[in-house]
Amino acid sequence: MVMQTRMVDVTHKPETHRTAVAAGSVRVSERTLNLIERGEIEKGDPIEVARIAGIMAAKRTPQLIPLCHPIEITSVRLDFEIDRESCRIEIKATVETVARTGVEMEALTAVSIAALTIYDMCKPVDKNIQITDIRLIKKTGGKSDVVPR
Repeated sequence: MVMQTRMVDVTHKPETHRTAVAAGSVRVSERTLNLIERGEIEKGDPIEVARIAGIMAAKRTPQLIPLCHPIEITSVRLDFEIDRESCRIEIKATVETVARTGVEMEALTAVSIAALTIYDMCKPVDKNIQITDIRLIKKTGGKSDVVPR
């Protein structure tokens, strides 16, 4: 017998404070990093636009991923760090809620959309951009805390 697709029932789970942290990288050319730092990307500041896009994406996760529960997010923070040595923009999203289910998907979605936004804004000047290493860093709340390897 094949199970039918369904949303997981969280009715009887207790509401707890839950957090999730996700990260990812966008590899660009040295020239592109210089343009970003000098504010010379034609569409504007990719990092600030990506911050807004990531926040919006976290809030819309249940509309993008079919079986995610719509939950009230209490906080979304996106941090960006330029790593000149490896020509990467590191993205970290931290999402919080008080709910019956976690916010891992919201944090991962925030990082993914932030990375895609940087890609979109920089693609006219860099044809070799790579989005890499999107991953869950940690989650807290619920039955158990998780810190993946």
